Amino acid sequence: MLHIGVLIYPGAQMAAVLGMTDLFRVAGDIAARRHDQDVRPLMVSHWRAATPGQGPECVFASGGDEGRPPDVCILPPSLEGPPVQDDPATTDWLLSQHQRGATLASVCTGAFVLGATGLLAGRSVTTHWTYEAAFGARFPEARVNTDRLILDEDDIITAGGLMAWTDLALALIDRHLGAEVMIEAARTFLLDPPGREQSFYSGFSPRLDHQDPAVLKVQHWLSDTEAKTVDVATLAAQAGLEERTFLRRFHKATGMTSTEYWQRLRVARARNLLQEGLLSTDQVAWDVGYSDPSAFRRVFNRVVGLTPAEYRNRFRGRGGRDDI
Repeated sequence: MLHIGVLIYPGAQMAAVLGMTDLFRVAGDIAARRHDQDVRPLMVSHWRAATPGQGPECVFASGGDEGRPPDVCILPPSLEGPPVQDDPATTDWLLSQHQRGATLASVCTGAFVLGATGLLAGRSVTTHWTYEAAFGARFPEARVNTDRLILDEDDIITAGGLMAWTDLALALIDRHLGAEVMIEAARTFLLDPPGREQSFYSGFSPRLDHQDPAVLKVQHWLSDTEAKTVDVATLAAQAGLEERTFLRRFHKATGMTSTEYWQRLRVARARNLLQEGLLSTDQVAWDVGYSDPSAFRRVFNRVVGLTPAEYRNRFRGRGGRDDI
């Protein structure tokens, strides 16, 4: 029997805890029915650190051997933002579970609790895109990639936004109970099977706290001019720097090349125009600064993970036009 434990740390979102519990239990029922079993092949438990300084204790189990430790430990998201302080007892408990072979998983801000274990050093990790800078500052040895909704490194799985618990749960069901069970569970809950990415939803949040006034001046200028003029000579002149010096300092301050930066600015504006749905894709391309609409489509697809037409169809408001 697969045992999935959900850790209820201070501030954990109970909607996610209970939603995952329901989804796992339904998947277990589907698997039992498909294999003509009387017992659900999956149990879910909740764990809470009830006493300060002591590790989490099991406060709920859906059935089976309640004394058996979890095979998977999930850290749900929080509506209160990243935890301010780490709980050493919880950290030690997570480490002990991992050392005996359990998979550790997090959703959104749960990655901050997981990061306290030190197990994310050198690994690719995702969290909610608005917390990318905060996570990187707190755990600099992790490789943060908030374009991805789920990053699966076998024994460590991290998921992005608040509702990514649905994607994580389906991915775990697929791994342990099979694709057919996962698909049927997804249909039962009217969920999309795994495959979407956080880049579909995330905005562009440039780094502005780097303390390089020359680069900051260029960032503000690009924002004010909607990145319509982006040649390096002009940008370097705005910064008052030699071109090579400007490129080096820009990358150091922002974590991006100047080309990557202005492309993301243009794509962010294009998202808004596509959502409004009043312009064709070619018109959007011209409006945000591309003379070649095919180049715009390539850049948009690379940054967002969807074509402009796919993005419009998924996110446009009422009254928007069909794409051409």
